[in-house]
Amino acid sequence: MTVERAAGNGPRHLAELSDVYEFLDQVRERPGMWVRHRSLQHLDSMLIGYRVAMEVHGIREDDFPFWGAGDRGSFEKWFQQRRGHHSAQGWPIEIERDAEAAGVPAIELFFRLLDEYRAEQSQPVESQPEG
Repeated sequence: MTVERAAGNGPRHLAELSDVYEFLDQVRERPGMWVRHRSLQHLDSMLIGYRVAMEVHGIREDDFPFWGAGDRGSFEKWFQQRRGHHSAQGWPIEIERDAEAAGVPAIELFFRLLDEYRAEQSQPVESQPEG
């Protein structure tokens, strides 16, 4: 019998994870184990490696928001819209700067923003009245 585990129920073996969000839940629980110096630039590199490995092995993950064809992905676009401007530096550096200014750990701010992003993505799109 397979037991479903929710985020926050301890470490899981990588083979048990089904998508990038489940992987990030593991990173959230133990960021010091996964991300060198808790650097978002290192996390970004890890996410790019995750995506490259998926491509190499022909695995599709339809909802991968960190690196997409032709752009850095929907999380990047969402973050830029939230901030009200585009930055060539990318979300890792900009979040690290925002975290430093706010006096909070960057990895903590990233997960707070990721939660906001996911909550907004799960909301139904409002229909526009036809002209």
